[in-house]
Amino acid sequence: MKTLPIRIKATGIYAPGEPISNLELKQLAGIEFDHEKTEAKLGIARRHIAHLRGLDETTADFATKAAQHAIQNAGIEAKELGLVIVGTDTPEYITPATSILVQGRLQEGETWASTFDVAASCASFTIALDNAVRIMATDESIKYAVVIGVYNMPAFIRPDDSFGLSIFADGAGAVVLERTPLTETSAYLAGQLLTDGTQHDFIGIYSGGSRNAITHEKLLSNEYGLQSLKPLPGDRNVRLWPMVALRLSEKAGLATGDVDHFLFTQINKSVIEKVMTELGQPMNKTTCVMQDYGYTGSGCIPMALHRAIETGNVKRGDKLMLIASGAGLAVGSNLLIY
Repeated sequence: MKTLPIRIKATGIYAPGEPISNLELKQLAGIEFDHEKTEAKLGIARRHIAHLRGLDETTADFATKAAQHAIQNAGIEAKELGLVIVGTDTPEYITPATSILVQGRLQEGETWASTFDVAASCASFTIALDNAVRIMATDESIKYAVVIGVYNMPAFIRPDDSFGLSIFADGAGAVVLERTPLTETSAYLAGQLLTDGTQHDFIGIYSGGSRNAITHEKLLSNEYGLQSLKPLPGDRNVRLWPMVALRLSEKAGLATGDVDHFLFTQINKSVIEKVMTELGQPMNKTTCVMQDYGYTGSGCIPMALHRAIETGNVKRGDKLMLIASGAGLAVGSNLLIY
């Protein structure tokens, strides 16, 4: 497997407003849920939700601020970016792409930069990262890129959906990528994608596109926003993530034990614990952030990465594996040397 001379130069993060505890969420949203179970099983204790704090901020705002944080940490100018990718399934608009708005805010006008969105549910960031690395590897004119994972699912949750409001949250994480010399230790080792489109009708936002326009009748019948049409298989990620980790490791010519740190979709801490046990790895080789940020979908992997680097759990030269899965079914994974 040929390594690609692209590395993560810096990371950034953004979550709107002050954190909201499980008990405060019940008061602010006027809902009831088992907060003890939410915290004990899923690991979710706090989250950030813009509209519940009275903030006029949405997806493009979160994405821009996370990107600005990463750019500042990278010590570069926004005008130096040759590629801006946003990974999300909660875009600012159906069209234009959220990445176009973000580019305009970052670079303030016309530049020789490419932008596009990746909408592969909660796997959007990992798939966007894989695409960004491969584009940079084949276009030497791009020295820097920013890849953003962002989530604003609370904007699509109906007011009576206590489960959705207790789980989903707002947030964004971003990475600045740079081209590195072939002699540099940091590099991208491999990516592995998996898809099963026959599972498209489990959970999603099914109204507002070309198939189901938003109508008065749909609003009255609650057929809008986030809809759960079928129960998701309870063991899906416990089955998928070890399988993906093994295939990705083999693809790079490594054993899973060679990986220094693992990051997974941050929706259920108990599932991450089971997966780490299945992989034969200790929990200190992973980072969880759902206790502080709730479930931030496409934003959760880069947000956890930022925390892992910030706390010293991930250091330069470490082999890092990212695995994300989401409705659809879409799975994206990356193996790199930080």
